[in-house]
Amino acid sequence: MSQVVLLIIVANVLFSYKGFNDQVFFNKYKFQVGAIRQGDYIRLLSSGFLHVDFNHLIFNMLTLYFFGDNVIAIVGVPYFLIIYFACLLFGGLFSLAYHKNQLYYSAVGASGAVMGIIYAAIMLYPGMKLNFIFFPFVDIPGYVFGLGYLIYSVYGMKKSIGNIGHSAHLGGAIGGYAITIALTPEVLTTNLSLVVILGIPIVLIFLFAKKLNL
Repeated sequence: MSQVVLLIIVANVLFSYKGFNDQVFFNKYKFQVGAIRQGDYIRLLSSGFLHVDFNHLIFNMLTLYFFGDNVIAIVGVPYFLIIYFACLLFGGLFSLAYHKNQLYYSAVGASGAVMGIIYAAIMLYPGMKLNFIFFPFVDIPGYVFGLGYLIYSVYGMKKSIGNIGHSAHLGGAIGGYAITIALTPEVLTTNLSLVVILGIPIVLIFLFAKKLNL
């Protein structure tokens, strides 16, 4: 594991652990629409280092561990950090826009940033295959996972499924897509078909945002 991925994981663990044991600290730095609209913008960043519980923390950090070094191997540490933190902020801003009238809406987690890293990895490794604990012998193409998760995030936002920040996931994924193209434009020639496949639903989301009430 690269040092930068390790440092991000350690920062998440320490910050989250502090939040687990200090409700005042947790409430001060979590994402909350009303507080952010009043100018407490640090929450857009700090909320990405807090988690609800150990399961939430472990899932996000394991995912970062599995995908982080793959992205670094191609784009390097500076671009990896740009993708990570830009997607963290993009996920927060997307959530802020979507929940702008829900002043008490709150959320925590690195999911937006992690989704951005996942999307970057999928675009940089067009032949990527994924499998999951419940289906260990089934390899799922990376772009199928990306498309599926994007659609699920939109559905989850509309139906308010679970205590999950679906809007941050969607914002992070879109951010990862756009930023990866901006930083590594060569994917438009080497992986053009994959870029188009992943881009179609993103374009449709923006075209039909009003109908989807996004």
